[in-house]
Amino acid sequence: MSVRQSLLAILDQGPCYGYQLRSEFDRRTGSSWPVNVGQIYTTLDRLERDGFVAQGDTDEHGHVYYEITDAGRAEVRAWLRSPVTRVRGTRDELPLKLVLAATLPGVDVAAIVVAQRRSSLAGLEMLREARRADDVVSVRGEELARQLVLDAQVFQAEAEVLWLDHVGSRLAQHPPMEATLPLVADRPRRGRPPRTAPPAAASSVLAGRTPIV
Repeated sequence: MSVRQSLLAILDQGPCYGYQLRSEFDRRTGSSWPVNVGQIYTTLDRLERDGFVAQGDTDEHGHVYYEITDAGRAEVRAWLRSPVTRVRGTRDELPLKLVLAATLPGVDVAAIVVAQRRSSLAGLEMLREARRADDVVSVRGEELARQLVLDAQVFQAEAEVLWLDHVGSRLAQHPPMEATLPLVADRPRRGRPPRTAPPAAASSVLAGRTPIV
């Protein structure tokens, strides 16, 4: 999620101060991405440094309003037109945990998958229940944002359960020992080299050297 671009898109609707931006961000994203006010002001400082926003008026309460610049508007337009590119690889704990466990000897990966699937199904049912409780499709901005985020969470949870079923099927086709990996005997080249004693010949030379006064 690009908080930077999102704040610019909100400022494109009119000047805002920090706490106001936080509130607008929250209600326009279905309260799905918590952002603290410190992050808001840090992002505003960087946007101002890059010429995308500028400080405007200050009201009677001391709130400093930020205004978007022409460069900021161009940045927003480019962001909205560009598709989101998914990076290769993952930092999601679940797949990393399972693939690592599959390489370890003595680990019942199938049992891990079963337990995870049970937990994922429970989470999916909670999301579906929340969606059923809000079964009237709304066209209002805040309610629509919340419903769309909830829909995305349901689809992601469904995909997770399907993936776990796939993992279980793959594990059933291959004996567990086929995937285990022993530690590699060769040492990595990078890293701090081990301390070694000087060769015997060098040690004898050093021992017989006359100290310099």
